[in-house]
Amino acid sequence: MINWKEIKDLHVIQKIEQIISKWYGVEVFFTDEYHKIQSHIQDKDYEFNNNFMKVQLQMKYGLEYLTQDIEKVCEELKASDGKAMYYNSFFEGVRGMAAPIMIDGEFKGAVFAAAYAPSSFTTEEEEKVVEKFVECGAIATDAKLAVDGLARLSLQEKDYIQELVELVADEISTFHLEISKREERIQELNSELGSKYRYHNLIGKSKKMQVIYRLLEKIQNSESTVLIQGENGTGKELVAKAIHYHSPRKDRVFIAQNCSAFNDNLLDSELFGHVKGAFTGAVKDKKGLFEAANGGTLFLDEIGDTSMTMQVKLLRVLQEGTFLPVGATQPKKVDVRVVAATNKNLKEMIQKGEFREDLYYRINVINVALPSLRERKEDISLLADYFVEKRCAEAGLPTKTFSKKTMEKMLDHAWPGNVRELENEIERLVVLASDDKTITPDLLSGRITETGGSGFAAKGINTGGSLKEALEQLEIMMIGEGLKRCNYNKSKLAKELGISRAGLIMKVDKYNLDKRKKAG
Repeated sequence: MINWKEIKDLHVIQKIEQIISKWYGVEVFFTDEYHKIQSHIQDKDYEFNNNFMKVQLQMKYGLEYLTQDIEKVCEELKASDGKAMYYNSFFEGVRGMAAPIMIDGEFKGAVFAAAYAPSSFTTEEEEKVVEKFVECGAIATDAKLAVDGLARLSLQEKDYIQELVELVADEISTFHLEISKREERIQELNSELGSKYRYHNLIGKSKKMQVIYRLLEKIQNSESTVLIQGENGTGKELVAKAIHYHSPRKDRVFIAQNCSAFNDNLLDSELFGHVKGAFTGAVKDKKGLFEAANGGTLFLDEIGDTSMTMQVKLLRVLQEGTFLPVGATQPKKVDVRVVAATNKNLKEMIQKGEFREDLYYRINVINVALPSLRERKEDISLLADYFVEKRCAEAGLPTKTFSKKTMEKMLDHAWPGNVRELENEIERLVVLASDDKTITPDLLSGRITETGGSGFAAKGINTGGSLKEALEQLEIMMIGEGLKRCNYNKSKLAKELGISRAGLIMKVDKYNLDKRKKAG
């Protein structure tokens, strides 16, 4: 699409317009492919060089008469093979000239030069134009002056104007092509830069995400089973898709299944299928996801929520490539790459007898540990910009920006819901901002504004007492919030806080933060 705002302010075009107007007394303007005028002649304070055009556009229906000429001429120009043409205007005897704006062989608009009269213009013809001008709403004296002021151009003068009008059209085409090349190059450079911060649909420039990207690149040609670990909302399924679409199986099917979405019996049927009559309601054979994913990749999310019985069946299909549909007597063989994911600590579950150790080692050939969003704060602004651009594009809105204070509060938030929470917040902000170009902090969710900010007072810590009391309050807040966030996994929280597990347990007891004791 041509950037008409830049075009009409382009110095070289303004100079050519001035030359045409000064030498030949005609008005130069241009229109787009939809016949809409894209020049300054419709501006209220525009100083006309051609009095006929000025009087015409001041008339009640003057613009409609001009538009009628434009539509007729543009339709003829589309079939003119890029050549300029003379035309008779709505006011018979008054003429104009137009040249098409062609880009890549397509008609994109036209440059007009109007209005003038031929050198053979007679007094009788002048009077007819004045009469029609008056009939159409012009004041008689204005109409007479407008027609008297029309330039009478010889054939040679018209040829000169034609050359200049074609030059304007060529300049517009050239300028647009140069701008397009520049924008394409900028897009290429942005793409090159973006590729450093992206892998498939994953986004992040932090060191922790760069480590993930390098690991995923290393396993591109591998068929090994992968275990993705990370909190809810960190993008485990995105990683699974990235693994699949950069693998030798990329042209085959990718299927995702959340293992916590079904009870054991339903999950069994969902994963391995069943035969007709296997149970009440099994009226026909049904393929399971393993069979459906044959040759491709099956993503098993929340594998930590599977029962011990289901784990045995999963281990068998992973080791032998065979499974038994519910109610079947003959096993089926498949070739499926499994990518598993969990937000649970499987090692702890093994110690408690809740997860099979042999299955753990079978699915954990390659381990991808996804960091939480609070562990990669430098990615928040990058992700926020991506999501706001995406949502604005979907809504047909100009891309919005974040005020400095808004971004500060977003950076201060802990984002317990991780990237999913951030994406949902951005979607909400785009809707609430409506037509505003800037997203201000008053639009942020309460949970962000209440916990945001660098001041301790905003977090409920008394800054007026002694330093020892303030530090104790900070410890209570950090440990209390951390226990909830880590689902009371003290080993994980101790690692996050950079203290020993024994040290954390002592502080939990000291501040009475253990949920089990509170429940008792």
